Amino acid sequence: MQRIAVLTSGGDSPGMNAAIRAVVRKAIFHGLEVIGIQRGYSGFIDADMGPMNLSSVADIIHRGGTILRTARSEEFKTPQGRAKAHENVLRFGIQGLVVIGGDGSFRGANVFHEEYGLPVAGVPGTIDNDIAGTDYSIGFDTAVNTVVEAINKIRDTATSHERTFILEVMGRESGHIALTAGLAGGAESILIPELDNNINEVCEKLYRGYKRGKLHSIIIVAEGAASGLEIGKKLHEMTGLETKVTILGHLQRGGTPTAFDRILASRMGATAVEMLMSGNAKHMVGIAGGKIVSESLADTFKCKNAIDLELYKLAGILSI
Repeated sequence: MQRIAVLTSGGDSPGMNAAIRAVVRKAIFHGLEVIGIQRGYSGFIDADMGPMNLSSVADIIHRGGTILRTARSEEFKTPQGRAKAHENVLRFGIQGLVVIGGDGSFRGANVFHEEYGLPVAGVPGTIDNDIAGTDYSIGFDTAVNTVVEAINKIRDTATSHERTFILEVMGRESGHIALTAGLAGGAESILIPELDNNINEVCEKLYRGYKRGKLHSIIIVAEGAASGLEIGKKLHEMTGLETKVTILGHLQRGGTPTAFDRILASRMGATAVEMLMSGNAKHMVGIAGGKIVSESLADTFKCKNAIDLELYKLAGILSI
């Protein structure tokens, strides 16, 4: 193998740049050439790509987002779109591909490998942390810390005004951000899409807190579990308590990646290159118990990374 390519696809996540940096520098260390593909699979189809060198990835390890940009490509989901991408594989002499992204990105990489045999290595980059086969995905830790920082600031106002605050966080199908940030931030209730959420239980907990003199409450809602605005309205109607709603939205995607995410991304990016060099095609780099592991790419989207129910129970106990 003499030349590989790297792209970022789907939603951006803090730490993607650290992963790109690791891929490029690890490949060059081993004498490989690296092609950087702009805007994910869209750039793969449109030949929006070019060579990368050591200077291409200088001073980016601390930056959020992705220097390669990212996009979602409907065209790549079609055989015609993938055929165009394969033409560019031949044109640029690409012998292996590193895909940094989430579930949809890995599905595309898996199909492309099956159709054209190009070795691919997946690096999980998504703040939702919903990729099976890895304990953590790049960007999750940073997103959680962003939410915890918001909880800390909102709690000051909630205490001052003796109000109940509802904080809506990202997670259409995954409650990892809500659960982890809620536990770390001392939230009174956490609503996630994986479990049935009983609004009556939330109200009862609020009542118990106020009866013992509690001045405020923080409720974390994953966007896939319910609308923060609707929860705030229902709680006000059912309890008479004044509620305020904050929706963090895409604020959670950006920002400087934490040290954890930078190190995780560096390890994963470097391992992805090693996988391609060893002929370990169509696999994803993961981490389990602190150790880097390899998982079949096809297995990563057969199921989701499950919520830790013991963690959820603990959050409930500690918020009584």
